[in-house]
Amino acid sequence: MRAGLGAAAVAAAVTAGVRRVLDTDPPGGAARWTRTNHRGEPVSMLEGPAVAAGLVAGALAAGSGRTASATALATAGAGAFGLVDDLAEDASTRTKGLRGHLGALAQGRLTTGGLKVLGIGTTSLVAAAVGTRRTGGAVGHVADVAVNGALVAGTANLLNLLDLRPGRALKAAALLSAPAACGATGATTGAVAGAGAVAATGDLAERDMLGDGGANALGALVGSQWAFGAPRPVRVAALAAVVGLTLASERVSFSAVIDATPWLRRVDRLGRRPAEAAAPDLADAARASDEDARA
Repeated sequence: MRAGLGAAAVAAAVTAGVRRVLDTDPPGGAARWTRTNHRGEPVSMLEGPAVAAGLVAGALAAGSGRTASATALATAGAGAFGLVDDLAEDASTRTKGLRGHLGALAQGRLTTGGLKVLGIGTTSLVAAAVGTRRTGGAVGHVADVAVNGALVAGTANLLNLLDLRPGRALKAAALLSAPAACGATGATTGAVAGAGAVAATGDLAERDMLGDGGANALGALVGSQWAFGAPRPVRVAALAAVVGLTLASERVSFSAVIDATPWLRRVDRLGRRPAEAAAPDLADAARASDEDARA
């Protein structure tokens, strides 16, 4: 409990501090960090690197040893490669979705999204190699490392797919992290709570967004909690669920499913600005944008 509270305090302080520094002098100017949200309004992506920094600091504060180092490595790697995709992506030639980026790689073209896939996959596997405890033979250990690396990378991608409406990724991270609070990596839940608490106000008010850098980092940390703290059957089941949802996202709009499910809709809209009923064309366009979800 004490470690979790400490991680929450550190994550919150670092997130808030980094955000203040970035607001004072945004690298490359404020325009570089401004995007248009689902309402057609400008929002800042400075939330992303601030949250990523807070999560890394919180992960290190949550414990010591290989697990903490591996979690911090996975989170930092996901945040860094997500940030590259945020800032270097060429919108005029943008390739859509995980399948699109993998297809481009198969054709010998490296998109920023493809670089992110490779980068997050690599750092996740390295983190898994560092953080996975050996409990059996060599073959079993290699399998555990592969499952854990895939779970970390897959969760990083999944949280990014959810970052399409205000507060959605933050809420999903909190819900996915909470069950792990009683496990071996439970203190890291404090990092999710601390960074999320600082970011939530601006995110829900639609002034800020996580972007790939923030959402990927958030997902990598949550994935690390499960990868390094859950028994093998739970990890395998979690990986299957992540893969299933990722494949489904290529064909199904998450927003459409959430809007059609009353209890999901209530949770999703909790704390958000009311929807504008007078803009059905904008709502339809926003739902369609889910089909172009980022890898």
